[in-house]
Amino acid sequence: MFRRRYPPVASMPGTYILSPDSLKPKIHAMSYSAESLKEFDVKDLSLIPALVSEFHVTWLDVQGLGDRTVLDKLAEIFSLHKLAMADVVNVPQRPKVESYDGYLFLITRMAEKRPDTDQDVEQVSMFLGKNFVLTFQENYGDVLDPLRERIRNEKGPIRHEGAGYLAYSILDAVIDGFFPVLEELGEDLATLEQDALDAPTPQIMQESNQARKTLLILRRVIWPQRDAINSLLRDPHPLISDLVRVYLRDCHDHCLQIADVIESYREIVGSITNTYLSAVSNRTNEIMKVLTIMASIFIPLTFIAGIYGMNFEYMPELHFRYAYPILLLVMAVAGIGMVLYFRRQGWIGSDKDKE
Repeated sequence: MFRRRYPPVASMPGTYILSPDSLKPKIHAMSYSAESLKEFDVKDLSLIPALVSEFHVTWLDVQGLGDRTVLDKLAEIFSLHKLAMADVVNVPQRPKVESYDGYLFLITRMAEKRPDTDQDVEQVSMFLGKNFVLTFQENYGDVLDPLRERIRNEKGPIRHEGAGYLAYSILDAVIDGFFPVLEELGEDLATLEQDALDAPTPQIMQESNQARKTLLILRRVIWPQRDAINSLLRDPHPLISDLVRVYLRDCHDHCLQIADVIESYREIVGSITNTYLSAVSNRTNEIMKVLTIMASIFIPLTFIAGIYGMNFEYMPELHFRYAYPILLLVMAVAGIGMVLYFRRQGWIGSDKDKE
């Protein structure tokens, strides 16, 4: 979830290292205007310049970073700075916004629940130009399918707005993707909290620690993401219109909501840990109380048995005919008396009996 790739020490600026397990790039294009839409998987990179110049807005989504030739060719077509391309490949990077000549470079982080893994956090890098948006993702699949459906079905103003509005829409979808992940995590925490009260087991502590790690990662992601959006709101840029800036305020508000939820969940995790430790301590105390009571009951019995187990020659009781049954009776009375006394004090017996 949080593996960082670094270039070699003292390497040239802009150096990036492809991971051996990186996926081969798949490039999906959506070029549109208010009247038309062209959507296809790009096989020939030489078609991209004509595609960008033909349509009002072109969105190229690259999923997979495992081919240096493809990455270098895209950098050449869009005149992307090598430092920005290094940040695209050497993942994960801190969410941020950087301004270059003719385009904006944004890094955001996408949270997604995948069927075969736990909550996964993936970097999404975005280049925003005058009439294009170029996004890079590490893996196949994302949370952007509802946005693609909006473009196909002309829902909302997206087909009538420029590339800046598309960049906002992508950013908004990525941020909103945190809510389902947090909702599922909240349900898991509620179950853990109840289990910690009813039947505390070491498994609860393991799951609690895993939840704490997940929340720490999400927290480390959402706060710089909030700062990046704040920089877009604060610093004017020709690619970000006043209309888009209004919508970005909503993204900023969602970041604050997510941060609040994360903080509240961290408190719940701490409460689960305290509840588990308290329950374990109480159970240990109950066990020690039972053992102590049993030992207390047998102390006078052991004392009596110890006296008459000594090998003295002159012990008158040993020659008395009824000494043995009387001794057993005394021991039984002592034991029963101790039990009744402890029960009256409320140290043994059920809660109903104590009442």
